[in-house]
Amino acid sequence: MIKVPKLLADKWKKGTDFLGTELAIIGGAMSWISEHNLVAAISESGGFGTLAGGALSAKELREEIRKTKELTQKPFGVNIIVMHPEIEELIDTCLEEKVTHIVLAAGIPSVNIIKRIKDGGAKSIAFAPALVIAKKLVKNGIDAIIIEGMEAGGHVGAVSTMVLAQEILPHVKEVPVFVAGGIGRGEAIIASLVLGASGVQLGTRFVCAKESIVPENFKKLFIKASAREAIPSKQLDERFPIISVRGIENEANKKFIEKQKEVIEKFDKGILGREAAQLEIERFWAGSLRRAVIDGDVEMGSVMAGQSVGLVSKEQKTEEIMEELVAQATETLSLHSV
Repeated sequence: MIKVPKLLADKWKKGTDFLGTELAIIGGAMSWISEHNLVAAISESGGFGTLAGGALSAKELREEIRKTKELTQKPFGVNIIVMHPEIEELIDTCLEEKVTHIVLAAGIPSVNIIKRIKDGGAKSIAFAPALVIAKKLVKNGIDAIIIEGMEAGGHVGAVSTMVLAQEILPHVKEVPVFVAGGIGRGEAIIASLVLGASGVQLGTRFVCAKESIVPENFKKLFIKASAREAIPSKQLDERFPIISVRGIENEANKKFIEKQKEVIEKFDKGILGREAAQLEIERFWAGSLRRAVIDGDVEMGSVMAGQSVGLVSKEQKTEEIMEELVAQATETLSLHSV
């Protein structure tokens, strides 16, 4: 059990009360990485682990939830993709398994989805990339919000964490708001709390936890990488927009540029139609994260990472990571009386 000084406990009380945890630190859901071992380790260390349910069927999700419960009795959540074709079935699975919190990602959840979760006895959390969306979510009954800046790994928006925090936090007081993107030390946690956040979410910082199933070569690449090596995938032609993904630059990034050039040339020559060309570009990354995380192909797979990867210097137990974050946050509070 990590000891939390009263000064820090008071600062993030709104977040810990909402999550039911000792620490207002959410483990961000990372596909293939945030499975039962890492999620349970985060919750056991006092934080709030989140299972990544986006790539799972309802049956697979149920198995992951049950495996997590075998490892911890503490609260954890499940992250579900809003655009998932079986979203209602996934939500019902969570409710049947008595999951306390459901995180709705990659889209704006409908009123009906939020109500379904609430009626089932769970709390709903959603991402807000702008103030207007945050206000809409609150109006529609969301229980908490995460604001995630472009520094984060995986699918990212266009606005930095600091700007989003200043845009949203002063105007959303009705529900807890957690800040994510680029947070890797306790000082950044305190900065978020001072700005009005109820807590934070970290993903990249936990990739090299000992409990993470990520292969050794993936972890070594992470530990060697600097913040500048975690780059968003590049779009070559505005006629063919891409959903930008931040990760460590590797051979796959170069191949993606080549693929876009090849497809655009075919389109310009009339060999491919617009829809077929767009689909061919989008298919390039299909299965690439799994290729890196599960198969260990860190050259042709997608090594998703936030810019805080530069703060990951070694493999550590999850509890040790949490202890460092709390110690840094506590020292910052005592030095600056914020």
